[in-house]
Amino acid sequence: MSLLENIKGPHDLKALPAESLGRLTEEIRQFLVHAVAATGGHLGPNLGVVELSVALHRVFESPADRILWDTGHQSYVHKLLTGRQDFSKLRGKGGLSGYPSRAESEHDVIENSHASTVLGWADGLAKANQVLGRDDHVVAVIGDGALTGGMAWEALNNIAAARDRPLIIVVNDNERSYAPTIGGLANHLATLRTTDGYERVLSWGKEVLQRTPVVGQPLYESLHGAKKGFKDAFAPQGMFEDLGLKYVGPIDGHDIAAVESALRRARRFHGPVLVHCLTEKGRGYRPALEDEADRFHTVAAMDPLTCEPLAPSGGQSWTSVFGDEMARIGAERPDVVAITAAMLHPVGLTKFAAAFPDRVWDVGIAEQHAAVSAAGLATGGLHPVFAVYATFLNRAFDQVLMDVALHQCGVTFVLDRAGVTGTDGASHNGMWDMSVLQVVPGLRIAAPRDADQLRAQLREALDVDDAPTVIRYPKETVGEPIPAVGRVGGMDVLARPEKGAKGEAGGRTDVLLVTVGTMAQVGLEIAELLQARGTGCTVVDPRWVKPVDEALPALAARHRVVAVVEDNSRTGGVGSAVAQALGDAGVDLPVRTFGIPPQFLAHAKRGEVLADIGLTPAEMAGRVSAALARTTAPAAAGASEISEENHL
Repeated sequence: MSLLENIKGPHDLKALPAESLGRLTEEIRQFLVHAVAATGGHLGPNLGVVELSVALHRVFESPADRILWDTGHQSYVHKLLTGRQDFSKLRGKGGLSGYPSRAESEHDVIENSHASTVLGWADGLAKANQVLGRDDHVVAVIGDGALTGGMAWEALNNIAAARDRPLIIVVNDNERSYAPTIGGLANHLATLRTTDGYERVLSWGKEVLQRTPVVGQPLYESLHGAKKGFKDAFAPQGMFEDLGLKYVGPIDGHDIAAVESALRRARRFHGPVLVHCLTEKGRGYRPALEDEADRFHTVAAMDPLTCEPLAPSGGQSWTSVFGDEMARIGAERPDVVAITAAMLHPVGLTKFAAAFPDRVWDVGIAEQHAAVSAAGLATGGLHPVFAVYATFLNRAFDQVLMDVALHQCGVTFVLDRAGVTGTDGASHNGMWDMSVLQVVPGLRIAAPRDADQLRAQLREALDVDDAPTVIRYPKETVGEPIPAVGRVGGMDVLARPEKGAKGEAGGRTDVLLVTVGTMAQVGLEIAELLQARGTGCTVVDPRWVKPVDEALPALAARHRVVAVVEDNSRTGGVGSAVAQALGDAGVDLPVRTFGIPPQFLAHAKRGEVLADIGLTPAEMAGRVSAALARTTAPAAAGASEISEENHL
């Protein structure tokens, strides 16, 4: 009988004899490989934390003790051990989230799937325990990669300030260069280190960890790189204990008995303790271990034996189009350089880095630093391209505003995964960038509709040296090219009604449809539906959506209704900017904006999410028709209809 099937919660796990744990961890790994292969998801990180997760739930009393996961993509084992074993719809509509989810379980405390925040959460929860007189424990699990983020060190600075406040930090260090034997020695020494009154007597770096020559370099240089592994860059015992943290480790993170022993000692200590666990990403699954790029960090649905995808890719990705063009531009322009925040491969900079290794920098999970460093590069005479997921640029807004834009620096931000991304859930949808960035003076935003436009607009952005530029595109594959049938100002006309056709009379057309980026194809489908109803429709792609094209108000004045379709929040997005521009120009027309409502969206496939929020051609065509009808309806009747319209 399966041991895993009988684990309905941490109490069942605690009841298992120690000699059964090896069998349980093997069952968990087999489950993960087959379940994640069927749906896609984060496989490598979870294979690496099986024993660590088991030990955490055997030592602590979740949910009374708060176990917090930084980033959260390694929480699948935690889900299994807390009674969630139906992975059939993992990351799908109605299924388990790929991250901790408070809606799923009382054992999920936070849903942070952006890195480096967990220590701040832990600091606040530990303070709350102290103020309210609770003796529950707070345990924060953070990876070595997440420790490259500045927020982690801001939190450590505060955590260490209160040496009488219990808080346990577990560093899940999956850098692959450590030998397991080191963990046994460190586990023995840790018994002394966590005893009250013990004075530090050993120097960690020289005797045990003579790994790299960077000791003594500035702290940030030591942390440089997404997954460099902080243990290879400095002597952790000295650093953390100098901050006021007791240091335990390094521990072999795949030795459950050793991890449990370390965690129990940390639990008894009445102050902040750091437990350093060495784990192996992808452990137990040979294909993951042989993947040098990221050890199967994320996989699509695949055959677990051959690792072949279960579904064809469907075409070229936006990321690869960008990556290929960047490599070509790099060969033409020696002033173009690149920055990534721990995501060199996911954002498409692999080819550029291979060709120009001295012109690309991975700064770790440090988007704020990346933006400021880019400002420095631009001021120094280069043109930096900072490639980052759209949702992660939110973290660097102040730096974009005050360091890049205020100083009129020619920095190009390339935002991958813009719009609705779907399966990764609320935190990963790139739905705020065009709203947040609207307020940045001088900044320009391009939203390419196809691969040709991405190539062209990237080059246009790189020709701007006195202001920041943004290129944004989605996660899915690139569709067919969408040719323009005309040009008005800097805008491409994608469709127009035939002369003399119904829906165009007296020099005015019924509807002007402004489409943003990849919503261009959706806009053309809306236009077809409207034309079939006898409604004349002009479809334009502004290409550069910020600032609003100067020719747009005059074009809009030749229509009865303006509609804007974008894959960004309706609040403060392109639709709002268009409405303001028309008002400023004295063009008094109804403007209907279709975009993402101001809410956090549940995980599901992109198409399912768009359907749920009404961003389908049929739904929007119907609402445009209703808006057009209201232009000739009595005012009283129109008032209630407008109220209904505004819920989108």
